[in-house]
Amino acid sequence: MKTVGVVGGSGFTGAELLRLLAGHPDLEVRVATGVSQVGVAAADLYPSLAAAYPDLVFTDTDLAALDGLDLAFCCLPHGESGALMAELRWRVGVVVDLAADFRLQDAALYPQWYGDEHPVPELLADFAYGLPELFREDLVGATAIAAPGCYPTASALALAPLVQAGLIEPTGIVVDACSGVSGAGRALRQNTAFTTVDEDVTAYGLLDHRHTPEIEQTLTTVGAAASGEQAQVIFTPHLVPMNRGMLATCYARPTEETSTAEVMSVMASAYADEPFVVVADRSPSTKSALGSNTAHLTARVDERTGWVLAIGAIDNLTKGASGQALQCANLALGLDEGLGLSQIGIYP
Repeated sequence: MKTVGVVGGSGFTGAELLRLLAGHPDLEVRVATGVSQVGVAAADLYPSLAAAYPDLVFTDTDLAALDGLDLAFCCLPHGESGALMAELRWRVGVVVDLAADFRLQDAALYPQWYGDEHPVPELLADFAYGLPELFREDLVGATAIAAPGCYPTASALALAPLVQAGLIEPTGIVVDACSGVSGAGRALRQNTAFTTVDEDVTAYGLLDHRHTPEIEQTLTTVGAAASGEQAQVIFTPHLVPMNRGMLATCYARPTEETSTAEVMSVMASAYADEPFVVVADRSPSTKSALGSNTAHLTARVDERTGWVLAIGAIDNLTKGASGQALQCANLALGLDEGLGLSQIGIYP
């Protein structure tokens, strides 16, 4: 049995990790921190966890308490894990960071997109990017992993096979995506309060959302052999009145004449052996992914306009965050990739 710590366990991604870890046969939670919930029982903050964690209490962030653990997940807001990592990195066997602190390979992008210089740019190269379906080889045996953002996961999974095959132009890509309110975290905010969100749909982060360079980085990497061009994306996220779920609708220009049959064949072949990807003709829905680690994908070619359409649906807290982080941790630790994870969504 391998030992685990969850730093920032009192937030939504931390709670989702605790839920998944409770069903993992080879991992045992020893420590869960929560700065705003020190001394609070996990079962009181999240009664849904009571049966699995009757005695777990959130503690302050004491890195010494993590010494010698096999695995630590960092579920902190952006900027906070970066400040801790220089020390945390060497206290545990494997660290998986769910924030954006180590996702971008170029330190110069952080001031532009996140507003601050990176606190430990020398550590960026140590982190493998945790999207298993695209970068699995980098994750096997890794000791430091940056789990992708939810929007980049949904959009990159939908677009990557088409970019990699050279079927679509890597520039001029348009991504429109919708997310449930849990993507904003547990903290109370006016823009995510019930009376604000209910019966409303809002576009936000217009032209400057932080996930834009991450999407571009991923598509550039997978498409390097096909075109060698830097990917360029215009990305617009939308907040919709549901708890969890994410749908990314992506548009791209083909490099040459193609068809729906061809793009679907390329997508199906790319993910044929992936346990957490479903490629189908039906239009993906967020509820099909609810509570699961599975991404649902499809693609079309519009003969009238010439555009290629690719769609991805995920649960933003599972495949878009905690589930994917656990999938990565399994690979890093040499465990079965699917341990503790469900392929099947909750319905209705």
